Amino acid sequence: MRVLNALLRQGLPWLLALLAAGSGAQTQELRLYTEEYAPYNYTVKGRPAGLSVEVVTEIKRRLGLSVPIEVVPWARGYRAAQTEPMVGLFVTARTAEREPLFQWVGPVSATRAHLYARRGEQTGIRSLDDARKVQGILVPREWYIHQDLRGRGFTNLVPVSAPVDAMRMLLANRSVVIAMDESTVAETMRLAGMVSDPPEPIVKISEALLYIAFSQGTPAALVQRWQQTLDEMKRDGSFAMIHQRWLPGVPLPPASHKP
Repeated sequence: MRVLNALLRQGLPWLLALLAAGSGAQTQELRLYTEEYAPYNYTVKGRPAGLSVEVVTEIKRRLGLSVPIEVVPWARGYRAAQTEPMVGLFVTARTAEREPLFQWVGPVSATRAHLYARRGEQTGIRSLDDARKVQGILVPREWYIHQDLRGRGFTNLVPVSAPVDAMRMLLANRSVVIAMDESTVAETMRLAGMVSDPPEPIVKISEALLYIAFSQGTPAALVQRWQQTLDEMKRDGSFAMIHQRWLPGVPLPPASHKP
């Protein structure tokens, strides 16, 4: 009996993960949210696409899940992942501020954020302190960059609902600077219908690793299975193939990370 009880205790996390992954009721309850954040995740002809969408789709396939991916405004998905059970949100920058809010699976990629200006624009900005003096900094609402600058005491931020909106406003002279990830600038310009004169980085803001964030109300065993499946993809080379297809020449993220 003692041996049986020990086996049951050892096997219980795996059993819970399998039940969470395979149960029809649990599958229906799990929701996966993403946003317009090319090239990681965005909409093409009404369907989700991008680097992280491919990674998440392959994880779902290996786990036998049929959960749809919903593309929603970032602020909506971010709020749901904090307040509702059984929610996954991707990709999400893992920061010290966000660390206790979610359960983390990743990293999926890495990025750097800069302040950008129109090419050739004489902004006079040489540092983040200089940037505090401009009339307004365009930034996607509740992105980690927005939270970072707000936490540093910036009072001149102009939050917008999506990066493509911020890009259009910048190129229409609605502001002199925009805060954005370097890996998303080219695709955001394309989605905004801009084909030339990309904005240029003028000041680095920060670096971040990008993850799939699960709400705290998601069973830990299920989150563990997602992490283990991603680790398997990294070992067998399928993750590297997806990453390099979308971000050719960009180094792969580290195997694991905690801020």
